[in-house]
Amino acid sequence: MNFLKTSLVILGLATASLCHAADNNDNKTIRLATTTSTYHSGLLDYLLPAFKKDTGYTVEVLAAGTGKALRMGENGDVDLVMTHAPKAEAKFVDGGFGVLPRKLMHNDFVLVGPKSDPAKIKGDKDVADALVKIAETDSVFVSRGDDSGTNKKELNLWAQTKMEPNFGGYKAVGQGMGPTLNMASELQAYTLTDRGTWLAYENKLSLEIMVQGDKRLFNPYQVILVNPSRYPNINYQGAKTFSDWLVNSKAQTMINDYQRHGQQLFVADAITQ
Repeated sequence: MNFLKTSLVILGLATASLCHAADNNDNKTIRLATTTSTYHSGLLDYLLPAFKKDTGYTVEVLAAGTGKALRMGENGDVDLVMTHAPKAEAKFVDGGFGVLPRKLMHNDFVLVGPKSDPAKIKGDKDVADALVKIAETDSVFVSRGDDSGTNKKELNLWAQTKMEPNFGGYKAVGQGMGPTLNMASELQAYTLTDRGTWLAYENKLSLEIMVQGDKRLFNPYQVILVNPSRYPNINYQGAKTFSDWLVNSKAQTMINDYQRHGQQLFVADAITQ
Protein backbone atom coordinates (compact mmCIF):
# COMPACT_ATOMS: atom_id res chain seq x y z
CA MET A 1 0.00 0.00 0.00
CA ASN A 2 2.81 2.40 0.89
CA PHE A 3 4.57 1.41 -2.32
CA LEU A 4 1.41 2.19 -4.29
CA LYS A 5 1.05 5.58 -2.61
CA THR A 6 4.67 6.40 -3.25
CA SER A 7 4.34 5.38 -6.89
CA LEU A 8 1.26 7.57 -7.31
CA VAL A 9 3.07 10.56 -5.76
CA ILE A 10 6.05 10.08 -8.06
CA LEU A 11 3.74 9.71 -11.04
CA GLY A 12 1.89 12.88 -10.04
CA LEU A 13 5.10 14.86 -9.69
CA ALA A 14 6.37 13.59 -13.02
CA THR A 15 3.08 14.50 -14.71
CA ALA A 16 3.13 18.00 -13.15
CA SER A 17 6.71 18.45 -14.32
CA LEU A 18 5.84 17.37 -17.85
CA CYS A 19 2.82 19.69 -17.89
CA HIS A 20 4.96 22.60 -16.67
CA ALA A 21 7.51 21.90 -19.41
CA ALA A 22 4.72 21.68 -21.97
CA ASP A 23 3.31 25.00 -20.74
CA ASN A 24 6.75 26.59 -21.24
CA ASN A 25 7.09 25.05 -24.70
CA ASP A 26 3.60 26.18 -25.65
CA ASN A 27 4.07 29.68 -24.26
CA LYS A 28 3.45 31.99 -27.21
CA THR A 29 3.96 35.24 -25.30
CA ILE A 30 7.37 36.92 -25.17
CA ARG A 31 8.16 39.70 -22.70
CA LEU A 32 10.37 42.41 -24.20
CA ALA A 33 11.86 45.27 -22.19
CA THR A 34 12.87 48.04 -24.54
CA THR A 35 13.51 51.74 -24.73
CA THR A 36 10.84 54.37 -25.08
CA SER A 37 12.51 55.42 -28.34
CA THR A 38 11.65 52.15 -30.11
CA TYR A 39 8.13 52.43 -28.69
CA HIS A 40 7.41 56.12 -29.42
CA SER A 41 8.93 55.95 -32.89
CA GLY A 42 6.28 53.40 -33.91
CA LEU A 43 8.90 50.86 -35.00
CA LEU A 44 7.57 48.02 -32.85
CA ASP A 45 3.98 48.61 -33.93
CA TYR A 46 5.31 48.18 -37.47
CA LEU A 47 7.43 45.06 -36.84
CA LEU A 48 5.43 42.99 -34.37
CA PRO A 49 2.39 42.11 -36.54
CA ALA A 50 4.77 40.64 -39.14
CA PHE A 51 6.62 38.68 -36.46
CA LYS A 52 3.36 37.27 -35.07
CA LYS A 53 2.21 36.30 -38.58
CA ASP A 54 5.51 34.51 -39.25
CA THR A 55 5.86 32.71 -35.91
CA GLY A 56 2.61 32.81 -33.94
CA TYR A 57 4.29 34.58 -31.01
CA THR A 58 2.85 37.65 -29.32
CA VAL A 59 5.30 40.17 -27.88
CA GLU A 60 4.37 41.98 -24.68
CA VAL A 61 6.28 45.28 -24.79
CA LEU A 62 7.46 46.95 -21.58
CA ALA A 63 8.81 50.37 -22.61
CA ALA A 64 11.15 52.12 -20.19
CA GLY A 65 14.51 53.82 -20.09
CA THR A 66 17.49 51.59 -20.86
CA GLY A 67 18.55 51.45 -17.20
CA LYS A 68 15.13 50.22 -16.08
CA ALA A 69 14.85 47.84 -19.03
CA LEU A 70 18.17 46.22 -18.12
CA ARG A 71 17.12 45.97 -14.47
CA MET A 72 14.00 44.10 -15.58
CA GLY A 73 16.32 41.70 -17.36
CA GLU A 74 18.54 41.38 -14.29
CA ASN A 75 15.48 40.48 -12.21
CA GLY A 76 14.24 37.90 -14.72
CA ASP A 77 11.03 39.89 -15.26
CA VAL A 78 11.39 39.76 -19.06
CA ASP A 79 12.71 37.35 -21.67
CA LEU A 80 14.92 39.75 -23.64
CA VAL A 81 15.91 43.40 -23.87
CA MET A 82 16.37 45.85 -26.75
CA THR A 83 18.42 48.84 -25.61
CA HIS A 84 20.91 51.50 -26.68
CA ALA A 85 23.59 52.02 -24.04
CA PRO A 86 26.71 49.99 -25.00
CA LYS A 87 28.56 50.27 -21.66
CA ALA A 88 25.51 49.32 -19.60
CA GLU A 89 24.75 46.45 -22.00
CA ALA A 90 28.32 45.13 -21.71
CA LYS A 91 27.98 45.19 -17.91
CA PHE A 92 24.64 43.35 -18.20
CA VAL A 93 26.26 40.57 -20.25
CA ASP A 94 29.51 40.43 -18.26
CA GLY A 95 27.46 40.11 -15.07
CA GLY A 96 25.87 36.93 -16.38
CA PHE A 97 22.40 38.40 -16.82
CA GLY A 98 22.33 38.48 -20.62
CA VAL A 99 23.41 36.17 -23.43
CA LEU A 100 23.67 36.35 -27.22
CA PRO A 101 24.02 40.14 -27.63
CA ARG A 102 23.42 41.12 -31.24
CA LYS A 103 23.83 44.38 -33.09
CA LEU A 104 20.41 45.27 -34.42
CA MET A 105 20.29 48.80 -35.85
CA HIS A 106 21.33 52.37 -35.25
CA ASN A 107 20.13 55.89 -35.61
CA ASP A 108 21.49 59.08 -34.08
CA PHE A 109 20.76 61.67 -31.46
CA VAL A 110 19.99 65.29 -32.27
CA LEU A 111 20.08 68.38 -30.08
CA VAL A 112 16.85 70.32 -30.53
CA GLY A 113 15.71 73.68 -29.26
CA PRO A 114 13.46 76.70 -29.78
CA LYS A 115 13.49 78.71 -32.98
CA SER A 116 14.65 81.76 -30.98
CA ASP A 117 17.85 79.81 -30.17
CA PRO A 118 18.99 81.90 -27.17
CA ALA A 119 22.33 80.03 -26.96
CA LYS A 120 23.04 80.66 -30.68
CA ILE A 121 23.98 77.05 -31.41
CA LYS A 122 22.00 76.25 -34.56
CA GLY A 123 24.27 74.70 -37.15
CA ASP A 124 27.11 73.92 -34.72
CA LYS A 125 28.98 70.75 -35.66
CA ASP A 126 30.46 70.16 -32.19
CA VAL A 127 27.77 69.01 -29.73
CA ALA A 128 29.99 69.54 -26.68
CA ASP A 129 30.64 73.13 -27.71
CA ALA A 130 26.90 73.65 -28.13
CA LEU A 131 26.24 72.35 -24.61
CA VAL A 132 28.83 74.75 -23.20
CA LYS A 133 27.03 77.66 -24.88
CA ILE A 134 23.70 76.50 -23.43
CA ALA A 135 25.18 76.44 -19.93
CA GLU A 136 27.05 79.73 -20.28
CA THR A 137 23.91 81.54 -21.43
CA ASP A 138 21.87 79.80 -18.69
CA SER A 139 19.38 78.69 -21.32
CA VAL A 140 16.73 76.17 -20.34
CA PHE A 141 17.73 72.55 -20.98
CA VAL A 142 15.32 69.70 -20.22
CA SER A 143 17.02 66.42 -19.38
CA ARG A 144 15.18 63.11 -19.25
CA GLY A 145 16.91 62.36 -15.96
CA ASP A 146 15.61 58.80 -16.00
CA ASP A 147 18.73 56.62 -16.41
CA SER A 148 17.70 55.88 -20.00
CA GLY A 149 20.15 55.37 -22.86
CA THR A 150 19.44 58.94 -23.96
CA ASN A 151 20.07 60.24 -20.45
CA LYS A 152 23.33 58.25 -20.26
CA LYS A 153 24.42 59.71 -23.60
CA GLU A 154 23.56 63.23 -22.49
CA LEU A 155 25.54 62.90 -19.27
CA ASN A 156 28.47 61.46 -21.21
CA LEU A 157 28.40 64.50 -23.49
CA TRP A 158 28.32 66.86 -20.50
CA ALA A 159 31.33 65.00 -19.09
CA GLN A 160 33.20 65.74 -22.30
CA THR A 161 32.62 69.46 -21.76
CA LYS A 162 34.34 69.25 -18.32
CA MET A 163 31.24 71.02 -16.94
CA GLU A 164 28.64 69.84 -14.45
CA PRO A 165 25.05 70.33 -15.68
CA ASN A 166 24.04 72.27 -12.59
CA PHE A 167 23.28 75.69 -14.07
CA GLY A 168 19.97 77.37 -13.31
CA GLY A 169 18.26 76.45 -16.56
CA TYR A 170 18.98 72.71 -16.28
CA LYS A 171 15.88 70.64 -15.47
CA ALA A 172 15.97 66.85 -14.96
CA VAL A 173 12.39 65.63 -15.22
CA GLY A 174 12.53 61.82 -14.89
CA GLN A 175 10.33 61.26 -17.94
CA GLY A 176 10.41 59.33 -21.20
CA MET A 177 11.41 60.87 -24.50
CA GLY A 178 7.95 61.86 -25.65
CA PRO A 179 6.96 63.75 -22.47
CA THR A 180 10.43 65.33 -22.33
CA LEU A 181 10.05 66.68 -25.86
CA ASN A 182 6.60 68.03 -25.04
CA MET A 183 7.96 69.75 -21.93
CA ALA A 184 10.90 71.21 -23.86
CA SER A 185 8.47 72.59 -26.42
CA GLU A 186 6.26 74.14 -23.74
CA LEU A 187 9.26 75.71 -21.97
CA GLN A 188 10.99 76.66 -25.23
CA ALA A 189 14.01 74.73 -24.04
CA TYR A 190 16.79 72.63 -25.50
CA THR A 191 16.95 68.84 -25.14
CA LEU A 192 18.70 65.78 -26.54
CA THR A 193 16.54 63.23 -28.36
CA ASP A 194 16.95 60.21 -30.57
CA ARG A 195 16.07 61.03 -34.16
CA GLY A 196 13.34 58.39 -34.37
CA THR A 197 11.25 59.88 -31.58
CA TRP A 198 11.97 63.37 -32.88
CA LEU A 199 10.55 62.51 -36.30
CA ALA A 200 7.49 60.92 -34.67
CA TYR A 201 6.82 64.07 -32.59
CA GLU A 202 8.26 66.83 -34.76
CA ASN A 203 4.97 68.09 -36.19
CA LYS A 204 3.50 68.49 -32.69
CA LEU A 205 6.38 70.56 -31.31
CA SER A 206 7.57 74.14 -31.46
CA LEU A 207 11.22 73.09 -31.70
CA GLU A 208 13.89 72.69 -34.39
CA ILE A 209 17.02 70.62 -34.84
CA MET A 210 19.99 72.67 -33.67
CA VAL A 211 22.93 70.26 -33.79
CA GLN A 212 23.28 67.00 -35.70
CA GLY A 213 25.92 64.94 -37.47
CA ASP A 214 28.61 64.91 -34.76
CA LYS A 215 29.98 61.34 -34.65
CA ARG A 216 29.51 61.41 -30.86
CA LEU A 217 25.74 61.41 -31.47
CA PHE A 218 25.79 57.88 -33.00
CA ASN A 219 23.14 55.68 -31.32
CA PRO A 220 23.50 51.86 -31.67
CA TYR A 221 20.85 49.36 -30.53
CA GLN A 222 21.35 45.76 -29.41
CA VAL A 223 19.00 42.89 -28.67
CA ILE A 224 20.09 40.64 -25.77
CA LEU A 225 18.47 37.50 -24.36
CA VAL A 226 18.06 37.08 -20.62
CA ASN A 227 20.28 34.24 -19.38
CA PRO A 228 18.19 31.05 -19.03
CA SER A 229 20.80 29.51 -16.71
CA ARG A 230 20.01 32.24 -14.19
CA TYR A 231 16.24 32.27 -14.84
CA PRO A 232 15.15 28.86 -16.19
CA ASN A 233 11.45 29.79 -16.22
CA ILE A 234 11.74 32.56 -18.79
CA ASN A 235 10.52 31.95 -22.33
CA TYR A 236 14.01 31.53 -23.74
CA GLN A 237 12.88 29.71 -26.87
CA GLY A 238 10.41 32.45 -27.73
CA ALA A 239 13.01 35.15 -27.03
CA LYS A 240 15.56 33.35 -29.21
CA THR A 241 12.99 33.05 -32.00
CA PHE A 242 12.34 36.80 -31.81
CA SER A 243 16.04 37.67 -31.75
CA ASP A 244 16.69 35.38 -34.74
CA TRP A 245 13.81 37.00 -36.61
CA LEU A 246 14.98 40.54 -35.87
CA VAL A 247 18.47 39.98 -37.29
CA ASN A 248 17.30 38.08 -40.35
CA SER A 249 16.97 39.68 -43.77
CA LYS A 250 13.18 40.22 -43.70
CA ALA A 251 13.09 42.20 -40.45
CA GLN A 252 16.32 44.04 -41.26
CA THR A 253 14.86 45.15 -44.58
CA MET A 254 11.69 46.25 -42.79
CA ILE A 255 13.78 48.29 -40.34
CA ASN A 256 15.55 50.03 -43.22
CA ASP A 257 12.23 50.68 -44.96
CA TYR A 258 10.47 52.18 -41.92
CA GLN A 259 9.89 55.90 -42.33
CA ARG A 260 8.13 58.79 -40.63
CA HIS A 261 7.37 61.95 -42.59
CA GLY A 262 9.34 60.57 -45.52
CA GLN A 263 12.53 60.01 -43.52
CA GLN A 264 14.24 56.76 -42.57
CA LEU A 265 14.37 56.39 -38.79
CA PHE A 266 16.76 53.46 -38.28
CA VAL A 267 19.60 51.81 -40.19
CA ALA A 268 19.75 48.01 -39.92
CA ASP A 269 23.11 46.60 -38.75
CA ALA A 270 22.64 42.83 -38.90
CA ILE A 271 21.40 41.86 -42.36
CA THR A 272 22.51 38.28 -42.96
CA GLN A 273 24.39 37.48 -46.15
